[in-house]
Amino acid sequence: MQHLTPKETYAFLAEHPEAVFIDCRSEWEFLFVGHAKDSLLIPWYEGENWDLNPRFLGEVRVAASMNRPVVLICRSGNRSKEAGEFLEKHGFTDIYNVKYGFEGELDDNHHRSTENGWRFDGLPWEQC
Repeated sequence: MQHLTPKETYAFLAEHPEAVFIDCRSEWEFLFVGHAKDSLLIPWYEGENWDLNPRFLGEVRVAASMNRPVVLICRSGNRSKEAGEFLEKHGFTDIYNVKYGFEGELDDNHHRSTENGWRFDGLPWEQC
């Protein structure tokens, strides 16, 4: 798995239109916090108990067909890294993790989007 900053990811996606860009946060985060434009929601964890999504592997296989680069983003880069490692164990070889994720790391005041991340870098995003 390779790790790209949000700006590197944006450039990579422009250069690789065949890549599938997966947001692996919860549906609530995707809809209400916002998401990177053109990302596809496939939650890594889901539900009120934050259970591993039993459909994750199958949904990624359908979206990526095992032959397309898979770019994963989450809130801060941790869940997407975990999901990427899982995909590698199941045969995916072209995986990219977005460092700092959509909202970025926590600052000294425990706030996000103040130091790094997709939104902080001013990259295209939308909110439902």
